[in-house]
Amino acid sequence: MEDGKLLGNIFCITDSLYRDMCMNSSTDHALLFSYLTELAKTIVDADRASFWKWDKRKGELWTMSATGVDKIVMPDNKGLVGKSLREKKTVITNDPYSDPDFNPAIDKQTGYVTKSVLVLPVADINGIFIGALQLINKNSEKGFDEEKDTKKLSLAALVCGIALESEVFLEESHHDRLTGLKNRMGFYFDFGGKFKEYLLPDSGKVMSVFICDIDKFKRVNDTYGHNAGDDVLAFTSHLIESCCGENDSVYRWGGEEFVMVMRDTDLDAAADKAEAIRVTLMNSDIDADGTTIRCTLSFGVSLFDPGKSIEENISAADARLYTAKETGRNKVVKSDE
Repeated sequence: MEDGKLLGNIFCITDSLYRDMCMNSSTDHALLFSYLTELAKTIVDADRASFWKWDKRKGELWTMSATGVDKIVMPDNKGLVGKSLREKKTVITNDPYSDPDFNPAIDKQTGYVTKSVLVLPVADINGIFIGALQLINKNSEKGFDEEKDTKKLSLAALVCGIALESEVFLEESHHDRLTGLKNRMGFYFDFGGKFKEYLLPDSGKVMSVFICDIDKFKRVNDTYGHNAGDDVLAFTSHLIESCCGENDSVYRWGGEEFVMVMRDTDLDAAADKAEAIRVTLMNSDIDADGTTIRCTLSFGVSLFDPGKSIEENISAADARLYTAKETGRNKVVKSDE
């Protein structure tokens, strides 16, 4: 590609990025990652590009943005992206099918033929690698050049690192460290995003919510200590999360309280899910700081009313939780008794 045309294309992308970001009402970084991926592809004249996030806690790599394919998730100990991050250096191959670290699974699935690959790891402001830019198929017979193409991509990689660090910081602020569940901030963030359409009175969509509380949790802390209490919270949160379907989201509401939001789920189905969780926990042995104990949960379940505020809907479920606690605990209440 001629230098003048290349520069013009880069300016078009950055101008569009600036304008769209100024008008963007989205609460995530998806648009930014998409533009940065396109920018990297254009800068080195590649056929495809992808931007990867490194989830070290789960040991996974997954695409924030990718050309030509849907989201990809893979173990961080495989593929050229994983190699680049493990070795903390740029990885290039112009003969990928002969490279033992190249993963041909996507090509076999899609029929795409990879001829050359460049992976550039990206770091946060502290120099800790958190993701990678991957470029595929240089639009020339020579393939990628480590010195020239890496230099061209350096600014895009720097911006990608800053953007990803911002995304990670935002994500961490929405999660509870002990349980790994989203917290109240994450709860309200989701109502501005994936739950937004369920707030419309005429949407025709159904959503339910329950709030649950570990019965006599203070007694656990007082009897066995706070480490044991933390173990109980972690066990309970993991159990509730394991019961989530693809339309369910669970949050640590605070203390020993948890909230689950269930899209496309009516009141009876939500109560059935709560009952299944209640029975499972009741029959579970919990290793609480070396002592085996059992705990129970009380639930208040409510059908989400889009004509009311989020707080009013939570209050409705909370009132039923109060009823469950006052009438014996270890039960699910789905109506105003």
